[in-house]
Amino acid sequence: MADLSTTYMGLKLKNPVIAGSSNLALHIDNVKAMEDAGIGAIVYKSLFEEQINLESAQMDDDMHLYDDRHAEMVRLFPNIEHAGPKEYLVQLKKIKRSSSVPIIASLNAIYIESWIEYAKLIEETGVDALEINLYTIPKNFELKGSEYEHNQLEVVKAIKKALKIPVAVKLSNAYSNPLNFISEIDKLNIDGLVLFNRFFEPEIDIDSEKHIFPFNLSNKGDYRNSLRYAGLLYGNIKADISSASGIFDGDDAIKMLLAGATTVQVVSTLYKNKFGQITKILNDIQSWMDKKEYTSINDFRGKLSRKNTNDPYVYKRSQYVDILLNSSDQILRKYQV
Repeated sequence: MADLSTTYMGLKLKNPVIAGSSNLALHIDNVKAMEDAGIGAIVYKSLFEEQINLESAQMDDDMHLYDDRHAEMVRLFPNIEHAGPKEYLVQLKKIKRSSSVPIIASLNAIYIESWIEYAKLIEETGVDALEINLYTIPKNFELKGSEYEHNQLEVVKAIKKALKIPVAVKLSNAYSNPLNFISEIDKLNIDGLVLFNRFFEPEIDIDSEKHIFPFNLSNKGDYRNSLRYAGLLYGNIKADISSASGIFDGDDAIKMLLAGATTVQVVSTLYKNKFGQITKILNDIQSWMDKKEYTSINDFRGKLSRKNTNDPYVYKRSQYVDILLNSSDQILRKYQV
């Protein structure tokens, strides 16, 4: 029987399937269910600086409502656990203590001081690693792209220096040259790279003429951009690669591993297909490996990366042009117009 175990950021995992950051990991029952289904590791829900600031501001407002009350009426004040990150950290520690698989925390902050402060607090919970989510939406017409990148590199450098646990960076592909930016991050000796996060995308309801905020799950096939960059990066960076977004089944996971990913992260498929999908993904990988006579993940990881492929143009524009020029008949056969 094939061995699905792997090592990600120095952590020994029984398989390469990780539950990505989501609300699913907030509850111990869900964590236990994912463990029973065979998950390799779990990324806990992200801690957002905006969330902390809102909670702290709410507490401050509530406390000032009672400025003219008797000083001994302290029980009117809100519970301190709901101020700042304390409640989050308490629950994270509970999840870590009750889990039998590695728990990876996730953090998204704004200011470098906040990044460092919260990262240290998270490390103190005993988690196995930290995933820093570089989720920044440009909103300043004057700030150059290079300045955004410089600021993010400073954040990564500071966190890596401050922590002892492994650090992964989750980023978007919305850079002028993602490969160059990733190589700069890799020089900071990060342990893992997560491809990619999903931007918040606003929507408009034309009947009410108002903005709405849908919870957008990924769809099958959304993995292809992660697939491309996993294939381009394999063998060219030291950090382990974790592919995310649009990975729904065993076939998707196998493709990512062939391209060069060390692990895959699943979220939307768990919402849509429940935790039993984890077992199905693992069984599909196992069956495929047995069929191909692979005994370990390392036997085929990166086999179809740009570094190892026989076709040097498979990840380049010339291949794209060739596909466009020859795809018309295929499309017409599939979709009758």
